[in-house]
Amino acid sequence: MAGSSATPCLHQPVRSISLPSRLHPNSQKIEEQLSKLKTWKLSSTSMGIPLARETIQLGLTGLAELYNSIKELFHSPLTQNALLQHECRKLVEETLDGSIGLLDACGTARDLLLNMKKHLQDLQSAFRRRSTTDSSIETNVQAYITFRKLAKKDIVKSIRALKSMHTNAVAFNYLLNVDHHILMVIKLLRELSTLTISIFWSLLMFLSVPVMKTKANGWSLISKLVPVTFAGSERAQKVFNEVSNVDIALCYLDGNFRKNGAKIDVQMVQRRLETLDGVVDGLEGGLDCLFRCLIQHRVSLLNLLTP
Repeated sequence: MAGSSATPCLHQPVRSISLPSRLHPNSQKIEEQLSKLKTWKLSSTSMGIPLARETIQLGLTGLAELYNSIKELFHSPLTQNALLQHECRKLVEETLDGSIGLLDACGTARDLLLNMKKHLQDLQSAFRRRSTTDSSIETNVQAYITFRKLAKKDIVKSIRALKSMHTNAVAFNYLLNVDHHILMVIKLLRELSTLTISIFWSLLMFLSVPVMKTKANGWSLISKLVPVTFAGSERAQKVFNEVSNVDIALCYLDGNFRKNGAKIDVQMVQRRLETLDGVVDGLEGGLDCLFRCLIQHRVSLLNLLTP
């Protein structure tokens, strides 16, 4: 992950699109929403660490609202006529092609959250019915760890795709010989793409957390970060996010299942599982809403090309 940890869109100034009001009555609303999201992007990319889930959820919600507002803008006859001019049609086609990549990134994140949810529910069920002879806890812990290893491979692949999309978006040269109003709409489409890429990037980084190297005798990084007293301490939770808190707790459990007399704070593990379960619910809701917006956006683009 080291090669994929640098966040895109760094140090880009916040500029106003200044959409002309005659394009649509919601132009000012769109401008305000766009400005908020660009401020969100600047604050998120300057941190250098995975964002808190509250910040990511705000980004998902704000982006969905912007897509909904732009959908209304696309229904404006003036906008439709402008984007169908010869100089702009190719740009609409390129944006349409790019929408596939955004849907793929959204689909990857949704699948990861769905699978994580299933594993979390299995773990919580195993802990609720635990007994001294029940091996389901160990089985489900190992299944979750395996899932997380595979998930990180999918995340790396998706992040690389987002990098490529971002490079293409920022390398785009705006047409200089088109009407100012058309130019503003074109810029809006490009801003929308880069903001969507940035938010998906932040979400995937939140889900990836630092890769934990393993050795034959277990999770070496865990033993360095977390001493034997880890299971009885909440202090480590302040350092990591909800995803890595569960990773660390379960990897610690996995390393102690075969140790006689190993002390395991089961209640703490259950609390962390419940917390992450709630986080996944919130992120799933935001992603589902955004996924519908991306579908509608693609439909709007298709309708522009096939009136």
